[in-house]
Amino acid sequence: MRSNGVPIGRAATAALERLGGLALRDHPMESVLQAVADLSKQVMPGESETSVTLLVDDKATTAVYTGRLALDLDESQYGRGYGPCLHAAATGEVTEIADTRTETRWPDYARAAWERGGGSSISVPLHLDERMAGALNVYARAPRAFDDEARAALARFEPYASVALANAHAYRSARDRAGNLQVALESRAVIDQAKGILMERHRLTADQAFQAMATVSMRSNTKVREVADHLVRTGEFPPGVRPEDLRERRRFTGER
Repeated sequence: MRSNGVPIGRAATAALERLGGLALRDHPMESVLQAVADLSKQVMPGESETSVTLLVDDKATTAVYTGRLALDLDESQYGRGYGPCLHAAATGEVTEIADTRTETRWPDYARAAWERGGGSSISVPLHLDERMAGALNVYARAPRAFDDEARAALARFEPYASVALANAHAYRSARDRAGNLQVALESRAVIDQAKGILMERHRLTADQAFQAMATVSMRSNTKVREVADHLVRTGEFPPGVRPEDLRERRRFTGER
């Protein structure tokens, strides 16, 4: 079988040489992952589109894709909770649909795939870790698009996709943790400022000041951080809060 007139094995070797030539320190891992998808698409037959599925805590997302067909068919499986890419990611088995018109394992998905232009597909599991799984997916418009040479060529892309996906996920998780920490620190700072205002203006203790904001938060269905932010910016509680709320808080705590 040939890809763009070049034997698939030779095309795969050339594509892998290009991947191997990427200086990882100069490219974000998501860019490397997209390169894996783009190059595997070029190698595969049947007017193919490629995607990479990431499965974390039973939640599936598409990390990269080369065209709308791949994204649509990925998401069609996610919505159902089953299909070839999810099966490959969850079981570690190479999963192929030779012809969506005759597929019996996931018949409703297969019908939808055919209606959207997918004739066959193959999903290769990615080796990640115990917390997450993945799959490299190829969706061909033609039925029975893949032969042994195509399957072997796709398998050669798996190590590159596994490394890039694992590192991209680790980077994204670290970035999210850093962002959450920053938000938490900013929230604590504005709450402390608001407590200081209340303590000075209404002669409250630190605990009474926080409890007063918590009371306002519950009554107004607003987060404590938002109550504090409004107080710091305007010098006042949100509209509708009465001064008696603070006196009620002092009586509740038994302090003067």
